[in-house]
Amino acid sequence: MKPIFIAGPCVIESSEMLEEVAREIVRLKDKYDLDIYFKASFDKANRTSIHSYRGPGIEKGLQMLNDIKTKFGLKILTDIHESWQAKPVAEVADALQIPAFLCRQTDLLVAAAETGKCVNIKKAQFLSGADMKYPVEKAKDAGAKEVWLTERGNCFGYNNLVVDFRNIPDMLDIVPRVIMDCTHSVQRPGAGGGKTSGDRRFVPSMALAAKAFGATGYFFEIHPDPDNAKSDGPNMLYLKDFEKVVLSLI
Repeated sequence: MKPIFIAGPCVIESSEMLEEVAREIVRLKDKYDLDIYFKASFDKANRTSIHSYRGPGIEKGLQMLNDIKTKFGLKILTDIHESWQAKPVAEVADALQIPAFLCRQTDLLVAAAETGKCVNIKKAQFLSGADMKYPVEKAKDAGAKEVWLTERGNCFGYNNLVVDFRNIPDMLDIVPRVIMDCTHSVQRPGAGGGKTSGDRRFVPSMALAAKAFGATGYFFEIHPDPDNAKSDGPNMLYLKDFEKVVLSLI
């Protein structure tokens, strides 16, 4: 099975930044014949602090994502946090993503499935890979034609995550497409003084370990200047380093 890639900034910051990232994704897509989705969030509804930047909101954010889709011909993946968002988001996105903390929310899964779009369900930090059969059942019973699962680590005490790579083959017993979230898995949740910290130096190794365990897709948050990103900067890859990581996986 040809791997898929999901890549883009954590949150929509500006049209200029989206286009800079999209140009590099298109270059790599054409150079290596990648199956790749452009990812960015219109609203980060789960930020640690109420003072943290959330994004431009659904109306402006979807227009900005549609501009990327139209201008660059890229497939779009973005996340939803509430059931009512599924229908309008599906008018732009090719795949709807269910955030890890919300993967047991029945109404959200059903609403995403009913759009007819691919549903990517991120595994909660408190669940095993085998536990994900139940969110998949909810989505499929609601009519989802295609469901992916994404590994992103498990809580390891406070303010830390650890990845049990056995979750990947366990989830491959449930669905044929299991994605490794290589950047969120190096997070240190809430460890940055009101925001999430992380360590991007481990991202390439996370990707290669996932490949060894049979992952069929890879998720990366990438940014031209992650140290000054408005969300998830410490665990995002520099845009300039993305090609090297891709090459290690294909």
